[in-house]
Amino acid sequence: MSERIFILPLWIRIWHWLNALLMIILATTGLSLHFADPELPLVPFELAAQVHSVTGLMLTALYVFFVIANIVSGNWWQYVPKPGGFGGRILNQVRYYGWGIFRGENPPYHPTSQANFNAMQQIVYWMIMYALMPILIVTGLIFNWPDFAPKQVMGMDGLIPVAMLHYIVSMLIIAFIIAHIYLGSCGSRVTTHYKMMITGYHEED
Repeated sequence: MSERIFILPLWIRIWHWLNALLMIILATTGLSLHFADPELPLVPFELAAQVHSVTGLMLTALYVFFVIANIVSGNWWQYVPKPGGFGGRILNQVRYYGWGIFRGENPPYHPTSQANFNAMQQIVYWMIMYALMPILIVTGLIFNWPDFAPKQVMGMDGLIPVAMLHYIVSMLIIAFIIAHIYLGSCGSRVTTHYKMMITGYHEED
C-alpha cells in the first residue's frame, strides 16, 4: 500500500524548477566563459557573457523571492537543524545513502508535512541556500558592476579574489546539483522524488 502526504506547496515547486533552469544556464555559460576556446566554444563568448549576466540578475531576483517567501510562509523552519541526536541522524542518513540503500534497507527518515528534510538535507540545503548562494550572487553582481570591487586585495587587482571566490563557490554548487539529481532517484522508486517536485505529494510504499 502506498502512503501519500502533501508536503510541497505550489510556490516551492515553481521556484525549484525555475531555480534549476537558471542554474543550468549559468553553469553552461559560466563554463563556456571560463574555459573559452575560440575553436571549441560551448557557447560563443559574447553570447555567453550576455546570457550569463541576464540570467544572473534573474537568479538574484528569484533568490530574493525565495528568502521573503520562506520568511512569510514559515518554511524557513524546514532548513533549521533540529537538536537532539542531530549528529547521529546525519550518520544514519550517510550510512543509508552510502550502502544501506544498495542492500534494500528502509530509509532511516520519512518526510512529513511538518518536517520535509532529513538531517543531512537540512544542513546541506542550509549551507547552499543561506551561505553559498549569497556569496555566488554578491560576487556575480560585483562582476556586473566592477566599480564596487576593491581596488586592490593583498597587492592583487580587487577583481581577482572576487573571481576566484565566484568560481570556487560555483563549482561547489554544480557538485551539489549533480549529487542532488542522483539523490533524487533514491526514493521508493527512481521517479518518486521527481514526481513529488511536480505534484507536491510524497509517496512511499
